[in-house]
Amino acid sequence: MKYVLWIVGILVVLIAAMIGLQLAASERVEVIELITMDENGEPAITRLWVVDHDGYPYLRGESESGWFQRLQSQELVEMTRNGETMSYRHELQNDQISTINQLMRDKYTWGDEVIEFMVGGRGPSNAVKLTVNQP
Repeated sequence: MKYVLWIVGILVVLIAAMIGLQLAASERVEVIELITMDENGEPAITRLWVVDHDGYPYLRGESESGWFQRLQSQELVEMTRNGETMSYRHELQNDQISTINQLMRDKYTWGDEVIEFMVGGRGPSNAVKLTVNQP
């Protein structure tokens, strides 16, 4: 029984350490809030990393992720960055994914590597270019 408690204790500590590492890796540099609408028309807020390239903000995401699927079903989304919320149009720029991956690695340093390890690689990531919506 004593050994079982030790093993359970070690597992709990390891899980807590992994969660803490993930939070530290993902929240220590700039994080934006992307606001999409869910299937009920309610706002869904997702915290994401962002990089700038050629004067535009870019996001990176997996095709299966909920925020990416919601994004694809909408013409416009909102992004809150530095306390300012603006409306954006979006378009896939997957020919830029290597550049966006490198910019993310440069900006988020070891955090990008930690998250990549935890999610099992970047695989088929998408580069999403955001353009301010001009009414």
